[in-house]
Amino acid sequence: MLAKSSGNPAADLKAVKAALSVTGVRWTGRLLLLGLNFLPLLHVLLMAGLSLMPWAHWPIRLGVVIAVLYVLPPLLARMVRSIVAVPEGRTALGTAEFFAWWTLFQLQVLFCRLPALEEILRLVPGLYSQWLRLWGSRIGRLTYWSAGTLLTDRSFLCIGDDVVFGAGVRLNAHVLARSKEGRLELLLATVKIGDRAMVGGYSLLTAGTEISADEVTRAFLISPPFSVWKDGKRLRQQLSAEFE
Repeated sequence: MLAKSSGNPAADLKAVKAALSVTGVRWTGRLLLLGLNFLPLLHVLLMAGLSLMPWAHWPIRLGVVIAVLYVLPPLLARMVRSIVAVPEGRTALGTAEFFAWWTLFQLQVLFCRLPALEEILRLVPGLYSQWLRLWGSRIGRLTYWSAGTLLTDRSFLCIGDDVVFGAGVRLNAHVLARSKEGRLELLLATVKIGDRAMVGGYSLLTAGTEISADEVTRAFLISPPFSVWKDGKRLRQQLSAEFE
């Protein structure tokens, strides 16, 4: 299986466009993909309009803009997931499930491109973890998010208690994978971190990665999809039958 994951939204967009162009997806699907790519811009334009139009006193406008910035995207993500089930495992490009996931991804792009927005939340202990729970993640108590931590699938995390992330860690619960027939597919699976684990700085954890409780991983760790880390070693976990 060939897996591609950069943790970079621009690179993911380029890879998905290239994959769609060779998988026979109809032009209507490509137009839908293009339209969804405008979600981050629409998000910004909505906030600009609410802040500049004199519809209320500036403290009220500021509060509404902050709510639209941080609360609207996760609520929309929950709505999308309630309408279309986004399955974990293999998803063919161009399907309704794929476009549902792509919508979730685009709702998060603004925070990936402007990471300072999340760093502001991390200044208040516990606030960032609570925000991730709003997206649908399961986050334990006393999680420490170091500066530069980057997430691309905020609805697909399961973090235990007392977990520490080193600087610059990337959590990327999706990859593009090549099937046995040679077709590119979306491989999506929750990243799971056990209690009291410490993730070394500048590591990349991809789809389905599991780090056992009390594990301490090295810096610059690259974790392939569905890897299990225990006792300082990588145990290759085969895809279960439901993911095949």
